[in-house]
Amino acid sequence: MNKTYISTRNHQDQINFYQAIVQGIGNDGGLLVPNFDFQKLDLNKLVQLNYVDLATEVISTFVPEDGKELIHQACLNAYGKGLFPEIVVPVKKAGDVYVAELFHGQTAAFKDMALSLLPHLMTLSLKQLKEDREVMILAATSGDTGKAALEGFKDVEGTCIKVFYPLDGVSAIQQQQMVSQEGKNVKVVGIHGNFDDAQSAVKVAFGDPMLKEVSDKHHVFLSSANSINVGRLIPQIVYYFHSYFELVRNKEIEMGDQVNFCVPSGNFGNCLAGWFAKNMGLPVNKFIAASNKNNILTDFFTTGKYDANREFFKTNAPAMDILVSSNLERLVWYMSGKDGDKVKEYMEKLKADGIYEVDDETFARIQDQFKAGYLNEEEVLKTIKDCYEDNGYVLDTHTACGYGVLKQYQKETGDQTKTILLSTASPYKFPESVYKALFNEELDVYEAIEKLNEKTGVAIPKPLVGIKDREVLHKTHIDKTEIINFIKSEMEGL
Repeated sequence: MNKTYISTRNHQDQINFYQAIVQGIGNDGGLLVPNFDFQKLDLNKLVQLNYVDLATEVISTFVPEDGKELIHQACLNAYGKGLFPEIVVPVKKAGDVYVAELFHGQTAAFKDMALSLLPHLMTLSLKQLKEDREVMILAATSGDTGKAALEGFKDVEGTCIKVFYPLDGVSAIQQQQMVSQEGKNVKVVGIHGNFDDAQSAVKVAFGDPMLKEVSDKHHVFLSSANSINVGRLIPQIVYYFHSYFELVRNKEIEMGDQVNFCVPSGNFGNCLAGWFAKNMGLPVNKFIAASNKNNILTDFFTTGKYDANREFFKTNAPAMDILVSSNLERLVWYMSGKDGDKVKEYMEKLKADGIYEVDDETFARIQDQFKAGYLNEEEVLKTIKDCYEDNGYVLDTHTACGYGVLKQYQKETGDQTKTILLSTASPYKFPESVYKALFNEELDVYEAIEKLNEKTGVAIPKPLVGIKDREVLHKTHIDKTEIINFIKSEMEGL
């Protein structure tokens, strides 16, 4: 099979896996998607594999036939050399909910699951393409992508990385993690604006004629570490299979039983990866997308209308403070029968008017598989407290959105299908909010870490130990309108 990738907007020449990783985004502004059918996997042959071997089997279905050994080495480097615990994704119980903890990597957030691998995919792709230009990685972050990308790409030969984050839109811990990042090829930039401003500018950069001229002159090209890059999306498929197999191995379910997945959702890449897993043979009944007060996804999955003309809220689950969920474009492409012209029309409407609405047939397909809900800030805090009092399990604010929405869904539908909740961050990434929820007291962020550990006994993740005392190395602040010119000046400085 000739495994090529095309754009969701229908105006991208077919390219191979390695080109897709390096290019990052469609040259027509769309997102790159596989131009081939998903390969159905034999679950019985995978169930006893360790994470490295499972990742190899899943990811190699997306690469050229002779690329499997390359993928195995990349997965071994990412997941098999001490960056994660022996069980890469532990699955624990909180009452009747199975919690897949995706936060045991280098930054204590789920983005590590893909961003520990992406640099290895990038370097092997560059070698396969015999590419000798320097790669400038761009990443916009609402908190966790930034640190995970910085950690993954620091000092990777042939690359440099620029991360843009909203100055008032990430938690204190997330900001401290980023601005104290070491590495000779990294730069962190705070912007006066929100995540959507940063993400939009990064997308624009890939098609900007001025930047193309400068990049050609300075022998550099742009790629992305955001989930617009298919190299971020594909590795996330693996932990869906892994968490399902954990339930099988622990005799919680029989092989072939259907489960639900509840996924805290902002940019929608995490949930979309699960839908890919379902199409590869994983027995999934429903995906339940959970949002915070910025509930644009909830409205879309309820009405079929994507309306970004609304107030933007800064919440206690800041990684989901997003109004432009990029990966939804990929889902709409699949659900519309891979109609790139239709998707292009939708995205042009979104850009021009801030709104689009899918047709009835597409919406019916979406609603058949996806449900959604959201929690406001007070509900998030109450959910954290309720879960701890009922089950002794400490949720972070984002996972609390998932837990609370799942409980709403079960109550409203009576669906008692066993459900895996993807836990996207350690509670210590948002300790002030978690401590306030549990003990009704507001503390300084670093004091909250100590007290949360003292009162709950939950271990502080190694990446966050001593974070208060790390030296601030990055102090650059710019306006959201200056991002393109900043990228230009960084290219000229290479």
